[in-house]
Parts: sequence; structure tokens; C-alpha cells
Amino acid sequence: MSLTRNAEATASEAKNSRWLELLARAGFIGYGIVHLLFAWLTVQIAFGKSGEEGNQNGALRTLGAQPMGKFLLITIAVGLVAMAIWQALEAAVGHRALRGRDRLLERITSVVRTVVFLWLAWTAVKVFQDASANASDQQEALSAKLMASTGGRWLVALAGLVLAIVGIGMVVYGLKKKFEKNLKTGEMSPKTHTLARRLGMAGYAARGAVFAVAGILVVVAAVKYDPEKARGLDAALRTLRDQPWGPVVLALMALGIVAFGIYCFLQSRYRKV
Repeated sequence: MSLTRNAEATASEAKNSRWLELLARAGFIGYGIVHLLFAWLTVQIAFGKSGEEGNQNGALRTLGAQPMGKFLLITIAVGLVAMAIWQALEAAVGHRALRGRDRLLERITSVVRTVVFLWLAWTAVKVFQDASANASDQQEALSAKLMASTGGRWLVALAGLVLAIVGIGMVVYGLKKKFEKNLKTGEMSPKTHTLARRLGMAGYAARGAVFAVAGILVVVAAVKYDPEKARGLDAALRTLRDQPWGPVVLALMALGIVAFGIYCFLQSRYRKV
């Protein structure tokens, strides 16, 4: 028990580090930039002008190709690693204002965020090294390999179902304004609070919709044994584009993703870290 208490005390001390807080807040800015670029790629896909992947990987490669892009990639990677450490500590010793099931769910969510932030940071580093392969092609290849067996197809279908549920959860999370509990709303002016609420609702709803469609496509790919549809967000965007009114729907989704990107900038100032 003593070792456990010492470990928790050390983790709590690290979680309260001023430097970690500053880096995590900077990470939100980088996270926002990635989503703004993702929105731009979504618009490009909507009107058939993008040869780049419609996902975070493609957004980071787009950034890396710009002037000062390499510097920004490393800066974003450092911020994302700080965000990952922060969320890992939250998973270990955080969310103490909650109890029981609510705290458990928040800690699990922090674990998921940790993985996402680490993956994005790693992707940024690989793009910096010019070693980032096409993530959609990799996902398709992995899906095809798994689908070679019946058990593998069930695993792919389960992964798609989980992704779809996560996407729907994001939509509900946004529309119910649950994200507000993580903001320092008491430090906001009424106008800033209203802006944050609207950006958060639109942003989470748009991101959730994209993830939900991606998850459904993965399930369909597993059922029909069609690995080409199991290409994640990029496949979701391109499938939506090919539907009636698809470009319009994608353009609206892009606006929602832009809203989330701007919301990330607000989080860098008002998120409870």
C-alpha cells in the first residue's frame, strides 16, 4: 500500500507540474491546427481536388510540406506528447471530483486520449522524417490480412462497431454539451462562453459523424469481405462524397471540423489542466 500511495503522490505531483500544463496547453493549439488542415482536406475531397489522405495523417503531411512545416511538426509533436502524459496521469490519479462509474468512465476516456495523442505525435515525427506511409493503405492491408480468416473478419467487424459507437458517443457528447464540464467557464465572458458552447457542439458532432461513418464502413467491409472500404476516415469521406448531395454534406462536416479546431484554441486557454 505504501508503494501505491508513493506512486500516486508522485503522479499527482507530476500532474501539477507548471511546465507540463504549459506544454499541454500548447498541444491544444497544435491539435487545433491539425483539425483545421483536416477540414481543408475534407473540402478538397468534397470537390475532387485532393490526392492527399482525408485524415490526420494527411493533415500532418500537408503541414510538413509548408514553409516552416518541419519546425511546426516537431513543435506539435512535443505538445501532443505533453497532452498524452497529462491524460495518462489523469487516467492514473485524476478525475477525483467524480465517484464510482462516472470516474471509471472518465479514466477510461483518458486512456483512449493518451493513445490518440501518442499516435498523432508519432505520426508527426514520422512525417518529419519523411517516413510516414499512407495510413489508409496500411489499414486496408491489415484489414485484408485479418479478413483471411473467419475469426479475423469478426475482429474487423468488432473494431468497426467500436469505432461507430465512439463516433455516436462523440455526437451525443457534443449535443448534450458535456464538454463544458472540462472548461473554466467561470473565467469566460458570456460571449466567450456562448462561442465555446457553439463551437464544441458543432465540432464534436462533426467529428463524431465522420468516425461513425468510418466505423460503419469497416463493419460493411468485414461482412462483404471488401478491404478497400476499411480505410478509415479517408474512405468515409470519399464514400460520402459519392452520395447524392455528398459534396454539400462534406462541406458542412468541414465547417464542423473547423469549429472543433477553433474550439481547441479556446481549450488551450480555458481547459482545466
